[in-house]
Amino acid sequence: MYVRAATALTSVAASVVIGVLVLPTAAQAATAHNRTVVVAHRGASAYAPENTLAAVDKAHDLGVTWVENDVQRTKDGALVVIHDTTLARTTNVEQVYPDRAPWNVADFTSAEIAKLDAGGWKGAEFAGARIPTLHDYLRRVERNHQKLLMEVKAPELYPGIEDQILGQLLTEGWLDHRHVKNRLIVQSFNADSVRTVHQRRPDIKTGFLGKPAVSDLRAYAKFADQINPSYTTLTSDYVDAVHKLKGPHGKRLQTLAWTVNDAASAQRVAGYGVDGIISNAPDVVRSAVRG
Repeated sequence: MYVRAATALTSVAASVVIGVLVLPTAAQAATAHNRTVVVAHRGASAYAPENTLAAVDKAHDLGVTWVENDVQRTKDGALVVIHDTTLARTTNVEQVYPDRAPWNVADFTSAEIAKLDAGGWKGAEFAGARIPTLHDYLRRVERNHQKLLMEVKAPELYPGIEDQILGQLLTEGWLDHRHVKNRLIVQSFNADSVRTVHQRRPDIKTGFLGKPAVSDLRAYAKFADQINPSYTTLTSDYVDAVHKLKGPHGKRLQTLAWTVNDAASAQRVAGYGVDGIISNAPDVVRSAVRG
């Protein structure tokens, strides 16, 4: 962690100094790392097909409480859990519907999507896995007593999807005090979408995916509780700048880093003081930052 020369002099007793690089003591690092939340990215997607119920269950098997997912809308208005706006990469859609390129999620009905194999690409043991509806996904997360970091994916393609998602969450019992306070965060790369969720339900914790300029953070803090950038763009100074502000609920603004999959990067990013790390291999990250 880089610090100013003036502060470095006061830290020598507690740190090892190499030039201007100050390494925290083991005790300091352990305290910071133990507070770092680990989130299973698209479920434990290093080990099971992403955004499927199998990935949710694998995260549960690993003892990972938080899972992340992506929500989109089908042609007939159903909410489904899938990352890409096209079905091509993670399903056999090109074989089942060869004449319907570019195979966009929005161009297929829920019944058509339900016929696709969303697991075979990951391994024969996952053949037959389906793209889950948001209804089925929420039920599985609830059954596993897990928590959900939900991304509103490409909302510009799905006008009104924020209200639809909130309606689904309400129907499924996810907007009661217990869930909203402890088990749900809604995020998006689209700032207008995050702002809409905050305006509709100010009690829900929200996150913006990206790295706004430090000068813009105060504006984002009006509607986002978290600033969640790619770990490759993060510095300790940026994390400090985020932490200096309070979000819309009057608490310190947080930051979750994505997508960290190796131990060395996990230790480095945790050393910046991030509040959480999103990972395809959450067990690897957990072991790295908590020993």
